[in-house]
Amino acid sequence: MPQVVELRSKRYKEAAKKAVEQPQPLDQAVDVLKGFAPTKFDQSVELIFSLGIDPKQADQMIRGSLSLPHGIGKSKRVIAFCPEHLMTSALNAGAVRAGGQELVAAIEKENFTDFDVAVATPDMMRFVGRLGKVLGPKGLMPSPKAGTVTADVGNAVREYSAGKVEFRNDNGGNIHTVVGKLSFDKAKLVDNANAMINQLRKMKPQTSKGHYFKKVVLKSTMSPAVPLAVA
Repeated sequence: MPQVVELRSKRYKEAAKKAVEQPQPLDQAVDVLKGFAPTKFDQSVELIFSLGIDPKQADQMIRGSLSLPHGIGKSKRVIAFCPEHLMTSALNAGAVRAGGQELVAAIEKENFTDFDVAVATPDMMRFVGRLGKVLGPKGLMPSPKAGTVTADVGNAVREYSAGKVEFRNDNGGNIHTVVGKLSFDKAKLVDNANAMINQLRKMKPQTSKGHYFKKVVLKSTMSPAVPLAVA
């Protein structure tokens, strides 16, 4: 019989002893997270939603973006597909690269994907569409629903560079999204988490049946999940 290898660290096992099973109010859940033994790096804090949606139905897909009240504690690398007269605006806003058909061609030839977000003006999408096989599987394809296809490319670059959060459900109807860093003070984490919860609540599909927030947990990168009491 093959030997089972335990991959959990000693720190995680100690944290698991402090884990809670009953859903907690958000502010108390943050206290639980902050009570776990620290790591050598500043962990991200994540919300994980299990939603009462049917991901196979187009009208129940959840996808969007949100600028959190206190950011997420890190900047993002953003590129902009835009006409020449908007390139300077995009670069000044923080884009690492900006351009039109020549940027599309560069990505095709160089397989350049060293960025976190791609924004595009609507008129550029007929060219950007060629990159679907490259950007699509990596979740980098600009989308109107996510707010990454917009005429105001400078503002979009600025928001995403500052850490604007993009989210979408997976095939199981779950959404994983970052809401800050563990080093944030409690009030900022509560504000950010509440903003995301309220945003998803507003996006509940009309055709969704039953309980919408089936399960919501808060966790940091290396911690056990803390269940939330979310109505």
